[in-house]
Amino acid sequence: MANTIHPTAVIGADVQLGDDNTIGPYSVIVGPTRIGNGNWIGPHVVIGTPAEYRGGPHPAAWDPDGGRAGGGVVIGDNNVLREFVTVNQGIQETTRIGADCYLLTSSHIGHDCVLNDGVTITDAVLLGGHTHVWSWANIGLGTVVHQRGQVGPGAMVGMGSAVRRAVEPFTITVGNPARATGVNRVGLSRRGCTEDVVDAFEQYLKGRADLPAGLPDDVAAELSAWAKAMASEKE
Repeated sequence: MANTIHPTAVIGADVQLGDDNTIGPYSVIVGPTRIGNGNWIGPHVVIGTPAEYRGGPHPAAWDPDGGRAGGGVVIGDNNVLREFVTVNQGIQETTRIGADCYLLTSSHIGHDCVLNDGVTITDAVLLGGHTHVWSWANIGLGTVVHQRGQVGPGAMVGMGSAVRRAVEPFTITVGNPARATGVNRVGLSRRGCTEDVVDAFEQYLKGRADLPAGLPDDVAAELSAWAKAMASEKE
């Protein structure tokens, strides 16, 4: 299916679009940016502008000969980016948004960030550069995540939080500084975990047991990837 692009939108020369994307009025997308299929990009969204980095280049990438802004942006399929969302180019790595993510009004995705699949970023959330938000995480209204932050799979971060250290998988975390207050039992059950598995997972988070058997394959794979990434950071 063809893309639907409002005539006031600005699409740079180094932008690749898949099919069936909707791009709203006054949005600006500059490259190098690659966008998949079936995305809804609302009014006044800005994707691919230079990193908010004092020492970095700031070309007029929206002009045909304006030059590249940085390391690029890649956005997958079936995402929703609401009004005034901003997604900056990467500096060292490509800024990446997976599939089936929902980014609410005025949220900001800093340079070199990675969002895995199924992430929800609510209104006015600010992600510092190099932040990694893992699959199915939900970050509440007005939360700020420090650069190079890690938000684990299935984590629920309460509104107005200040995230200064890694948020563990499937926890409920809130406050300034943000601290875990419980287990996201609803999130686990929605991913197909039985009550017994949820109970066992709670013991795992408390350090009293190993990762439980019986986790759905996608959850187990994401948790294994998280554990490996955290171990690598400690080396």
